[in-house]
Amino acid sequence: MYFDNSATSFPKPECVYNAVMDYMKNVGASPGRGTYAKAEEANRLLYQTRKAAARLFGAPRPSNIVFTANSTEAINLVIKGILRQGDHVITTSCEHNAVWRPLKKLEQSLGIVVHTIPCSPDGSISVKDAESLLSPLVRLAVFVHSSNVIGSVFPVGELTEIARKHGVPVLVDASQTAGCVPIDVEELGVDYLAFTGHKGLMGPSGTGGLYIRDGLVLDTLKEGGTGSMAVSPFQPEDAPDRYEAGTINMAGLAGFKASLEFIDETGIEEISRHKQSLITRLMEGLESESDIIMYGPPSGVLRSGLLSLNIGGASPYDIAALLDKRYGIMTRAGLHCAPQAHRVLGTVETGTLRVSVGWFNTKQQIDTLVLALKEIAQELR
Repeated sequence: MYFDNSATSFPKPECVYNAVMDYMKNVGASPGRGTYAKAEEANRLLYQTRKAAARLFGAPRPSNIVFTANSTEAINLVIKGILRQGDHVITTSCEHNAVWRPLKKLEQSLGIVVHTIPCSPDGSISVKDAESLLSPLVRLAVFVHSSNVIGSVFPVGELTEIARKHGVPVLVDASQTAGCVPIDVEELGVDYLAFTGHKGLMGPSGTGGLYIRDGLVLDTLKEGGTGSMAVSPFQPEDAPDRYEAGTINMAGLAGFKASLEFIDETGIEEISRHKQSLITRLMEGLESESDIIMYGPPSGVLRSGLLSLNIGGASPYDIAALLDKRYGIMTRAGLHCAPQAHRVLGTVETGTLRVSVGWFNTKQQIDTLVLALKEIAQELR
């Protein structure tokens, strides 16, 4: 039983496997690199994938979507495409290293100033705290939509509204929420939305992207061939070509298109309800065990499909190994590449055991997991 969907979703919808294989066997060409039939077919496939992503996130047009290798690349594209010497940036104390490390790198190399909104152990943050940090020196606000450790969903719409009043653009890291909860970029008012294809969106690894609001231009993270404006020594000015240098992962995007269509057909609201019901069932099943410490918001509060926990003073690594060896249950132990969030929980020295559900997990699997964790907790007493 697989419960590590916050790292990478598994299994994928069958249509994803079929789409990747179909592209590899029957198309094969690179988009924008030829006028023959197979290249034109690749062009259409790329556009259809862009269109499907724009539809899922409520973007006004496909050209608002730029494809990257993952959300980490998308986040770096924005952070390094905006911030300059001495700029100030606002973020939260629950950020993944995909945000934290680029910011610390620029703090070291460019002297940027990082202001951090404190998070509570239940995963909540104060909008007033965010507003108090805004000033004319702030060039960017970066908020995770949901922590990959705590699981709570931040009030992005409220945070964005405040930032816009001060003229500060907002980047949202939707790594944990894309495909898990409904996201409408225009309704939320975000300027940039980073997403990855292989988690909640159920696509292949090596896929992801960035929504860029109309009228915004970033400095490029890399330069090279785009299949357009080849005579110019500089990158094209227009998105998405400006940000997609080099041959794109078309096999991955073929699978990504299939996963986006699967989500559209299934319904993002239905997927969100299913994951929420599984996490609620898990928490309610474990609440009678006093030795099991569950982190984040209480049962019934919206989560992105995950629960971090510990059992007494036992190592989460040992628990994860025991679950795998004895029960065939796969979970994630450690810091989950987010030590900042663990500092909020007070678990940075130990880490946690993380259970993260996907569309293909069932209530019966949750019940099996509950029984396994209870047995382990009783043995450790």
